[in-house]
Amino acid sequence: MGNKLMCMHKKDIKNGGIGSRSKRGSLSKRKGATEEELLHRQALAMAIQQHQLSQRFENGSMSRRIGSTSSRRRTANLSDPFSNAPANNKHLPDFLENLKTKKFVLVHGEGFGAWCWYKSIALLEESGLFPTALDLTGSGIDLTDTNKVATLAEYSKPLIDFLQELSEDEKVILVGHSSGGACISYALEHLPERISKAIYLCATMISNGQRPFDVFAEELGSAELFSPESKSLIYGNGKDNPPTAFMFEKQQMHGLYFNQSPAKDVALAMVSMRPVPLIPMMEKLSISAEKYGIGRRFYIQTLDDYALSPDVQEKLVRENPPEGVFKIKGSDHCPFFSKPQSLHKILLEIAQIP
Repeated sequence: MGNKLMCMHKKDIKNGGIGSRSKRGSLSKRKGATEEELLHRQALAMAIQQHQLSQRFENGSMSRRIGSTSSRRRTANLSDPFSNAPANNKHLPDFLENLKTKKFVLVHGEGFGAWCWYKSIALLEESGLFPTALDLTGSGIDLTDTNKVATLAEYSKPLIDFLQELSEDEKVILVGHSSGGACISYALEHLPERISKAIYLCATMISNGQRPFDVFAEELGSAELFSPESKSLIYGNGKDNPPTAFMFEKQQMHGLYFNQSPAKDVALAMVSMRPVPLIPMMEKLSISAEKYGIGRRFYIQTLDDYALSPDVQEKLVRENPPEGVFKIKGSDHCPFFSKPQSLHKILLEIAQIP
C-alpha cells in the first residue's frame, strides 16, 4: 500500500496552431496534469492514512469520520451555480446564505468506506458546505469483523450515533450510495427529525418488507455470483453454515463498478475495499408511513451503471416514488469517481429545493 500508484491517462494529441495559441494549450495541459497529479496524491495519502490508522487502533467498534464535522420527477439542471464565482470562493453565491441545512452526511455503499468520498468532500467544502463521511460498521478503518455484523441496526450504528449526537434543532442532508441506501432508509425510520432530505445515489431505495440483497441478486444473477460455489462468498462460521460476507473478485469489481472511473481511483479502491456484511443485506427492511413516509427523498440515477442498471433504478423509483429524480449521463456505479462535478451540482440543486 506504500507503493506509488502512478496511473496517467492517455489523451489524444492534436496538431494545431502555433505561437501564443500553442503555448496557451501547453500551459493548459500542464495545469490539467498538475491538478490530476494532486488528486492522485490526495487519494494515495488517504489510502496510506487508512492503512496506518488501521494498524494503530485496537479491535472493537470504531468509526472514522472524514470531512467537516405522488412525486414530480425532474432531470437535473446541470448549470453550474459557481460559474461566476472566483476560484478562491471568497465570494460564494447568495443562495448559500439562505440554505437551512448545510451539513451533508455521506454514507458509502458495499465494500467502500469514508475514503471513497474524498472528491465530494473537497467540492462541498469549497462550496462553503459541511460534509462528513462515515465508516459503517466493519467498513473502511472500522476494525469490526465483517463476519460478526449480524443486523442492519448494527451495520448502521455509526450513522445513527452521529445523528443522535446532533443538537435538537440540527438537521442534515443524507446521501446514501448503493447498499448505503438501506442505511439511510433505516435512519429515516428511526430519526426522521434529524434528516432534512435523503438522497439515494444509485442506491437500494426499497419498500417495506424488501431486502437490499434482492436488488443486486436480481440484477447480477444470484445463480452465478451468489451460488454456494461462488468465490465471492465468505463463510465466517464455516462452510456448513450460511455465508456471512461477500466480496467480488477484482476483475468482477472492475467491470461492475468502475467501467467509467479514472484508473487512479480504481487503484485506490482495489487496495481499500473490504468484504461486505451479508446478513444485514438479507434483512427485510421495516419502515412505516408515519416515520419513513414523511421523509423527503430524492433519487440520482447513473445511466452507465453495470452494477445497478438504469432499468433497475427506474423500477426502484417507480415502486417507491421519491420527491425528485435526477440523472447523470456517462456515470458508472461510482459517480463520485467518474462524474464528481455532475454529482456535486445535483447535490447543490437538491439542497436548494425549499
